Amino acid sequence: MSLFKKKPCCNIDAAKIEKANNEKSTGAKVKILGGGCAKCNQLEANTLKALEQLGLDTTIDHVKDFSQIASYGVMTTPAIVYNGKVLSYGKVLSADEIAALIKAQ
Repeated sequence: MSLFKKKPCCNIDAAKIEKANNEKSTGAKVKILGGGCAKCNQLEANTLKALEQLGLDTTIDHVKDFSQIASYGVMTTPAIVYNGKVLSYGKVLSADEIAALIKAQ
């Protein structure tokens, strides 16, 4: 165990990024990345329909913090993350398109 802690080199909240990275590695959840605009909300609704079609009982987290969104490498929202992997970004997918992407995982 080190006695020294590494300090962040910029103003980004290191704790939030570390939490996002830990969540990415554990996966098992669906995340919608976006600030809460109409397109982000539509993607969330379509994702819920896709999960119902597939018979999956999975929670959906809506990540609105842009530093967490950037930690996934996403610069264009809305985006969908499944088990820590970005499936799509920059467009609103239909429920059928989302279901097909999840099945392919």
